[in-house]
Amino acid sequence: MTEALNEQLATAAIRWNLNDLYAGVADPRVEADIVACEAEAMAIRSEFAGKIATLGAEQLLALVTRLEQLEIRAAKLGTFAFLNFTTQTKNPEAGAFLQKIKEAGSRISRETIFFELEWSALNEEAAKALLAAPILGHYRHYLHNVRRYASHLLSQPEETLLIEKSPVGRTAWTTLFEKIMGHLKFGATGRTEEEVLNDLYHPERPVRQQAANDLTAGLNSQLHILTHIFNTLLADKMIDDRLRKYPAWVSSMNLYNELHDQTVEVLVGAVTSRYDIVQRYYRLKRRLLGLDELADYDRYAPLPHLPTASVAWPECRAMVLKAFHDFSPEMAEIAGLFFDKQWIDAPVQEGKRGGAFAHPCVPEVHPYVMVNYVGSLRDISTVAHELGHGVHQYLAAANGYYNSGTTLVLAETASVFAELLLFNSQLALIGNAAERRAFICQKLESIFATVFRQVAMNRFEHTVHNGRREKGEFSSAELSSHWLATQRAMFADSVALTDNYAVWWSYIPHFLNSPGYVYSYAFGELLVLALYNLYQQERTAFVPKYLELLRAGGSASPYDLVKAFGVDLDDPEFWQGGLATIDAMLRLVEE
Repeated sequence: MTEALNEQLATAAIRWNLNDLYAGVADPRVEADIVACEAEAMAIRSEFAGKIATLGAEQLLALVTRLEQLEIRAAKLGTFAFLNFTTQTKNPEAGAFLQKIKEAGSRISRETIFFELEWSALNEEAAKALLAAPILGHYRHYLHNVRRYASHLLSQPEETLLIEKSPVGRTAWTTLFEKIMGHLKFGATGRTEEEVLNDLYHPERPVRQQAANDLTAGLNSQLHILTHIFNTLLADKMIDDRLRKYPAWVSSMNLYNELHDQTVEVLVGAVTSRYDIVQRYYRLKRRLLGLDELADYDRYAPLPHLPTASVAWPECRAMVLKAFHDFSPEMAEIAGLFFDKQWIDAPVQEGKRGGAFAHPCVPEVHPYVMVNYVGSLRDISTVAHELGHGVHQYLAAANGYYNSGTTLVLAETASVFAELLLFNSQLALIGNAAERRAFICQKLESIFATVFRQVAMNRFEHTVHNGRREKGEFSSAELSSHWLATQRAMFADSVALTDNYAVWWSYIPHFLNSPGYVYSYAFGELLVLALYNLYQQERTAFVPKYLELLRAGGSASPYDLVKAFGVDLDDPEFWQGGLATIDAMLRLVEE
């Protein structure tokens, strides 16, 4: 079934070429790079450990430059191992190779942890003097960011021990999760996760209901293991936060995103205050579908007049590149490289990780994109989303490794902006009023998934992280109860949540990979709505400012990077403005 679908959509040959990293797990360059990285890490430690407080600006520059080059080489190994495993989670050789590289990374980090600790411990006056040196200008933001973690670092023996144990810690549990989901078969025909999730968008209600039943049965078959993984990682974060003295479960993510806790609280509060938008829409959708009750498996049902035919890969490519080109020929040219140079892996296949992502790799190579393409309108939007990330990563690479990595909130801004470009490009081609309404509804649902659903999931995380710390380990039933409670807060009586839906918390990887991550989607969507409104006013004058934002990568904080657009992230009215835009889109449909 999967092979036939890939042939039908012309995705069978759309496989990424990892030779730009290594020729394979047996490539002799792999072992050579491992040996070289470990030797360089030990040499750096021997030369500089215990001496950071004595370095001048030129010496510090030399050290940071060497550390950056070391991390690039190590990241190249890690990227290759991860991408190689991602498309073959059932392959023991790929899994063993990934673990081997993780362990090598741990040995390398163990040798260089001294820098982060000593630089963070340097007295403020000495650090300020060094940071003011023009010669360190390129690394100023990076060095400043390292010191932001000062109060959360442990002693060198403790940090070294944690690094030593990291290959069998959180990442090992998330790898186990990916292996379980990669092995799972759903329904009588043994479908993949992507195939069964795609059926939730089917126009026929019995097909959607069967998909929900199949997904639930598959998850229930492994629920005892998934629950154990979730509980273990809740406890892991609880211990880590306690040792590092983070005041709240989400504080470490906020610090990583370079955001104040208050900013995130304002964002979450604004979104939850407008759950009425979600409820109005789904009550309307129930009427448009002619249903007495809208069940959870009906949420993504296509409205009448919405095109449901599968779109082959070449047509998807043309749609995305046209939307990008209409905004910026440079953006389209960069996105075209992903198609032309085999930087994308698109087909659905057994053992491939579900979902989609863009990986920045290292500046000296290029990003890679993974999707599971089944030909729906939603999938075209996903391709645009991930290529938005890819273009961002490609442009930011010029800043070097330490300055190219963006905070999650601004990374999601680039991807969501790309989605909106595609939506408006497609909408302009639709003249029929009923088709336009259906298409706008489809976009509203995408926005809901990005804004309201992600914040509802943030509320679930908030509940279970705090609950784990106050009451101990959860049963599967307790986790399901918290999931339903936080989802019902969003839907109220507009959607009937079935017993099946109760366990759907268990297949969401973000909860395990990056606790606290999900609010970044809402941040990105609402910021994009503001930026797109500005684009509609300024048109061509806006484009270079936007591309400059992408080129800046992680060279400044989110607060500084959005100043050029007149955005105040701590102003509740800013977030409410984005929500008002969503409300206005809904009113177009209601009227």
